[in-house]
Amino acid sequence: MKNIIIREAKIEDCPRILELIKELALYEKAPEQVTVTLKEMQQCGFGENPIWGSLVAEVNGEVQGIALHYDRYSTWKGRRLYLEDLIVTEKMRGAGLGKLLLDELVLFAKKNNYHGMVWQVLDWNEPAINFYKKYNADFDPEWINVSVNF
Repeated sequence: MKNIIIREAKIEDCPRILELIKELALYEKAPEQVTVTLKEMQQCGFGENPIWGSLVAEVNGEVQGIALHYDRYSTWKGRRLYLEDLIVTEKMRGAGLGKLLLDELVLFAKKNNYHGMVWQVLDWNEPAINFYKKYNADFDPEWINVSVNF
């Protein structure tokens, strides 16, 4: 039995979060596009004025997934949560971590009075698209913009 914990990220998680971001970039065939440094990630997430937050999925004490988010403001909808990346390690895909992370992030957004959540998914990423369809998300053509309204 795997011990799975969904929790808020801590500064100590940043090296692992950066590893997962690089794994995602490799999957998306763009590893050279990851230019953020560990120092910047730590400062922007845990410094004096944090601009991002993240939930992490810990399996047997090791971070195997993240849901990195930040505030977005829509002139039509108001305050919304932007999901920058939902990443689950390749070896843990299909184990339910993505669902646990996204469900917890939806609860976080509702609890903190966001009016919805938005994110993007590449149009060729069929596994992710099929996953998001289970949330009755709205899809736009081309670069697929996704939103869930509360």
